Amino acid sequence: MAVSDLSEGHFAKKQLFSKSGLIRWSHRRRFEVAVRKSKGFGGRHVLDLGCGDATYFALLLQSPDCPKTAVGAEVDPRVVKANRIRFADHPLVSFVFQEDLEAPEYRGTFDAVVCMEVFEHLTDPDHYLDLIHSLLRPGGRLLLSVPVETGPTLVFKQAVRRLAGWRGIGDYRFTLPYTFSELARGLFAGSRQHIPRITHSTPGGMTFHCHKGFNWKTLRERIRQRFVIDRVTTSPINGLPAGLSSQVWFEAHKAD
Repeated sequence: MAVSDLSEGHFAKKQLFSKSGLIRWSHRRRFEVAVRKSKGFGGRHVLDLGCGDATYFALLLQSPDCPKTAVGAEVDPRVVKANRIRFADHPLVSFVFQEDLEAPEYRGTFDAVVCMEVFEHLTDPDHYLDLIHSLLRPGGRLLLSVPVETGPTLVFKQAVRRLAGWRGIGDYRFTLPYTFSELARGLFAGSRQHIPRITHSTPGGMTFHCHKGFNWKTLRERIRQRFVIDRVTTSPINGLPAGLSSQVWFEAHKAD
């Protein structure tokens, strides 16, 4: 798949090819960082949990670290079907339903699990961290990114989202507002959950959270309970503190 074909992806259209230059740059940097942090995945068995339109795989296949097998997992049958069609010419890439990963044959089969911009939406993050732990072989790597929704970044992001929503860009018109009190608590949030999180439901009965109230520091503590965290970095500009960044990256591994 050529890079030019990335525009066919449902999420890429809203992110990598957004009408907003800032949104395009932020998301392109996120995938650039993901591919760079995938050094060593070459010849390995890699799972992308919550793969979306598989933009990450499309880029990884063109890198020097092309995996031996690449499995993408999603909950939406429409997304799985679309990905299977788009990657039909790539036999090393396959797509499964997220629930399929609960089967015993997947236990301990992956050298690396990648999960980008998923955990902020999960209503049961502990279950999925346990699942990832079971899927990884001993010593297997976890590469996980989540958005920063606390600190000064929160104020900036809300302003950008409101502007994007006003311009009719992507789905930002559905961004939930914060009260002044909620915004203040988010600005000074520590490692405990600072405001209640709203649970939404799909017509099919699946529950999820939106970005509002997500706190990456609480997730960090959950990851520490199961994995050895090797590095915590930020993007789109590495080296900036999390409170001034758009995403946080956890690079961890399963103990031998």
